[in-house]
Amino acid sequence: MIVFAAIAPHGAPIFEDVGGATRRGMEELGRRFAAARPEAVIVLTPHGVHVDGHFAVVRSARLEGDASQWTPIDTSYEGPGEPRLADDCVRALQADGLPALGITFGATAAGASTMPLDWGALIPLWFMRAPAVVVSPSRALSNDQHVRAGAALARATGERRVALIASADHGHGHSDDGPYGFAAESAPYDARIQELVAGNDLGALVEIDPRWAVDALADSFWQLLMLHGAIGTAFDPELLSYEAPTYFGMLTASYARQD
Repeated sequence: MIVFAAIAPHGAPIFEDVGGATRRGMEELGRRFAAARPEAVIVLTPHGVHVDGHFAVVRSARLEGDASQWTPIDTSYEGPGEPRLADDCVRALQADGLPALGITFGATAAGASTMPLDWGALIPLWFMRAPAVVVSPSRALSNDQHVRAGAALARATGERRVALIASADHGHGHSDDGPYGFAAESAPYDARIQELVAGNDLGALVEIDPRWAVDALADSFWQLLMLHGAIGTAFDPELLSYEAPTYFGMLTASYARQD
């Protein structure tokens, strides 16, 4: 079962502003994650391996990487994957009629494969460590399919104690001098996400046109749909932090089981 869930950002300010709100939020998520004692973690990342029109599930037994593309601070990470849980995730997705594929890197056998991690998976795992399955959504698929995928992943956990992390940065157009320029939709999008998280109403995303998220230059919408599908309203949320210290918005939130 899912014993803990979180929304976690993956931007370089987490490491570079060690006294900032986001860093404090990530450290608090780490404490709550540890207290939940998960045996494994599923990380939903917008920056992993993308397979056209499919959910991609990493089956590799080892995961490693760093965020040196974004920060000079040492962010090296090495950790175990969870191939058995990954296989169960693929089967659960496919059993629900969802397009999903298991992926490895280098070797076809999961036990001999080490998957290079993207920053979207690596940064949350740097704070919340457990054998991990990394899953990428697909923007080609519908809102409903993402919700159903989240439910399938939750079912795949079986009797294991599993944490679920939606790795998500939000609008990337808060500043004119950012790499994508200014987007008027970024601030309203981020404000709406904060409202939905605080109000335990991620289900409202189902009726929102994903083109709004695209226009807001956000990479959070699809993972949040999956998070909603996995936990519904059976968890109590706490919005720990939000800030947009550069051109993109970062939010930390924890979800605790109501039982």
